[in-house]
Amino acid sequence: MAGRDRSALTDRFWREYREAAGLQHDDYDVVAFGDGPEMASKLADLVVAGTKRATAGLVRQFGPGGEAAPVVGGYAVLVDGAGQPRAIWRTTEVRIGPLNSVDEQFARDEGEGERTREWWLAAHRRFFARFAEAQGFEMHDGIETVFERFEVVWPADIADA
Repeated sequence: MAGRDRSALTDRFWREYREAAGLQHDDYDVVAFGDGPEMASKLADLVVAGTKRATAGLVRQFGPGGEAAPVVGGYAVLVDGAGQPRAIWRTTEVRIGPLNSVDEQFARDEGEGERTREWWLAAHRRFFARFAEAQGFEMHDGIETVFERFEVVWPADIADA
């Protein structure tokens, strides 16, 4: 998951939710999945369809100079590959552990591919290996990973029940 800058579109989308939900803050992050516009749109579609309710990233992607680390109760505006806001989620669970500590339920909740642990591990090894190569570090199954679950809260017609 890649952090993005706020835009007039994300601010407007957030304000609509904030007013509907009666919130009094503007604390939210902007995120897009994957490492390119096509993947970002495809995975945003899975969120909108109700299939994807989890995501994972390497610990080293978060913090100073990187993305904002997810926190339970935090909000994210999800944008597609064109930067269009598609949904807002609220983080419900964050766990940090080795990549290979993923379980079957998390792989299913992430909603991609075959939705199995085996498929998830193979796909994420490939995905994170691209990041590791670009950043100059070694990818391995024990690499510290952030496992995040979320509930969609906006727009209301796709929000989790």
